Amino acid sequence: MGWWKPEAGIHLGGKCLLETEPLQGRDEDAVASADFSTMLSEEEKEELKAELVQLEDEITTLRQVLSAKERHLVEIKQKLGMNLMNELKQNFSKSWHDMQTTPAYKKTHETLSHAGQKATAAFSNVGTAISKKFGDMRNSPTFKSFEERVETTVTSLKTKVGGTTHGGGSFEEVLSSAAQASAQSSGGGPRRAEEEELQC
Repeated sequence: MGWWKPEAGIHLGGKCLLETEPLQGRDEDAVASADFSTMLSEEEKEELKAELVQLEDEITTLRQVLSAKERHLVEIKQKLGMNLMNELKQNFSKSWHDMQTTPAYKKTHETLSHAGQKATAAFSNVGTAISKKFGDMRNSPTFKSFEERVETTVTSLKTKVGGTTHGGGSFEEVLSSAAQASAQSSGGGPRRAEEEELQC
């Protein structure tokens, strides 16, 4: 390339463009619009044309070599049983591992873990408080009075229906016996109810 002389420089738009200075957008436009063919001798033009052909040939060769190497790479991966899905999994696993080792992830993980522990403790405390409150409520005089009223009412119902009293019993026993007494008094027992359903 005999036409380029950096020490002399090329002057465009009042600026001296040297080989060491990067071109700016305005400079690129000026270089693109400049007609250098009038400044070149026939010998320099022939050298540049030959160099252009050589560069194009080298680029074509490099593309062919790259294409052949990419095909060879695919063949090797196929022989090793590696496919796109496996590669994606490996890339994902590597990315996930890399992310987990970052300080930001570690700090976030520690913060969320600590918050989770606090939330678990809070829910446990709420559950304990509710259980204690129900226990206190069941032992309260108001609840005991309510329980006694229900037992008295159930006993009274049993007596009116025709059942015998068992001397009180627990709340659950009283409710169970009241349900049985109610079922027996409603039309002659379960057999009568089944007969009525069959007739419908």
